[in-house]
Amino acid sequence: MEFLARHQRYGFFAGTVLLAVIAAIASAITLWALPLFLAFAALSLVGVWDLTQPKHSILRNYPVLGHMRFIFEGIRPEIRQYLLEGDEDELPFSREQRSIAYQRAKDVEDKRPFGTREDVYADGYAWITHSMNPVHITDTDFRVAIGGPDCRKPYAASVYNISAMSFGSLSANAILALNTGAKAGSFAHDTGEGGISRYHRQGGGDLIYEIGSGYFGCRGEDGLFSPERFAEQAAEDQVKLIEVKLSQGAKPGHGGMLPAAKITPEIAEARGIPMGVDCISPAAHSAFSTPIGLVEFLGRLRELSGGKPVGFKLCIGHRREFMCIVKAMLETGITPDFIVVDGKEGGTGAAPLEFANHMGMPLNDGLNFVHNTLRGAGLRGRIRLGASGKLISAFDIARAFALGADWCNSARGFMFAIGCIQAQACHTNKCPVGVATQDQVRARAIDVPDKGARVANFHRNTLRALGELVGSAGLDHPARLTPRHFNVRSRKGDTVEGHLVFPWLPEGFLIEGRDLGHGLLDRWGRARPDSFETPADMPLS
Repeated sequence: MEFLARHQRYGFFAGTVLLAVIAAIASAITLWALPLFLAFAALSLVGVWDLTQPKHSILRNYPVLGHMRFIFEGIRPEIRQYLLEGDEDELPFSREQRSIAYQRAKDVEDKRPFGTREDVYADGYAWITHSMNPVHITDTDFRVAIGGPDCRKPYAASVYNISAMSFGSLSANAILALNTGAKAGSFAHDTGEGGISRYHRQGGGDLIYEIGSGYFGCRGEDGLFSPERFAEQAAEDQVKLIEVKLSQGAKPGHGGMLPAAKITPEIAEARGIPMGVDCISPAAHSAFSTPIGLVEFLGRLRELSGGKPVGFKLCIGHRREFMCIVKAMLETGITPDFIVVDGKEGGTGAAPLEFANHMGMPLNDGLNFVHNTLRGAGLRGRIRLGASGKLISAFDIARAFALGADWCNSARGFMFAIGCIQAQACHTNKCPVGVATQDQVRARAIDVPDKGARVANFHRNTLRALGELVGSAGLDHPARLTPRHFNVRSRKGDTVEGHLVFPWLPEGFLIEGRDLGHGLLDRWGRARPDSFETPADMPLS
């Protein structure tokens, strides 16, 4: 007893051993005590193992009882999500955001009683200015034509599409459900850099073929870009757009590796890689290394695809480097048909914490910068802009349009539509609803016809809500939204008009050499079309 008094942390373990002894004696008298003996004996053995194992200090000091800590740590996200967090707490999506996606996917009531729950006087609160002459919009299947003057096969895209998620990151049933929904709703599905899988083809929906630094689906045995393989893939009728991924918002500038143990025959088939070898996605492309090299590569892809729209996706980092690409466009005369700006708030199956939290430019800032740079170079009319990064609601989409977008993409919104519960277990292969996993037993949870219908519902109902917002502003299409249709609450509590926070700068101001502030003309002067590098005596950004 003196030992236990001095070492109370062993009390639970000692009690377990004592109960095991008592149960053993009792089981010799009556069989009903045998299960108790077996249970307490097993716990006692666990305690002995805890005392001797070298890896966990807490278990050595608190045998048996210490396991409660790991149990509660394991279910902490679920406890917080279901019992503790408020409707507006964003981790990373609030319950309110998830609920609106679920309701619209299920085609059920999505209205809210009793007024807003947001603090309308808080810093950063934004709202749309409405008109006293609203427009009733009956057709909310809003479209945008993608294809510049050099494109021979332009595409009439929906203004809301499925963002990049690869087969391999998502299960076969998840990919098939997403693509089935895209087919039913006549909108596009980005393949992600993992290539076009049999499940993309089976769904029959329009595809945005994303090409990353691993050139999956269009690579040779040496891992380099293969023009022949690309032309074969791009010729498929399902492929409507070709998108070169330079970086993604959740982990810009970061490569990746799919271990050989996780590569299935179907993943190998889609990516064009061998079994039994780690699959590497380098941080940088090997097909080009300069701004001019990039735009010439885009022009080459357009020709190899038979004239389909070609563009690139990036998260803005050094703003000067994007201006290097724009200068390369002016020097070569080659322009992409579109650019997708990915905000750093974008999602991924796995990213280093530092990258997810502190690398890359948020969408609103990046989108407005790209929009104004293209305006300043006189190229905005030739190039369509897509936007991606936490765009769930109609308001999110409307704000992106006001900042310069021509269309929007969403990954996690459509994941919610097929049943994602934000368990944040994407990187463990143990997704509880079968979305982000290659475990076929878990993936069986996704009923493809049902979830495909929900994807189409979510898209249709979100665009219907967008139409109501746009009509209330007195407009007939989201493309007519500008920053002037928004107000933002400043830190001082004042109302600031949107065009003062995110202005649309004049056409041609960079070419004309006009300094309108924001550091744009200085960066433009330091940008070079032939190199992303900058002289050592000049700042990088």
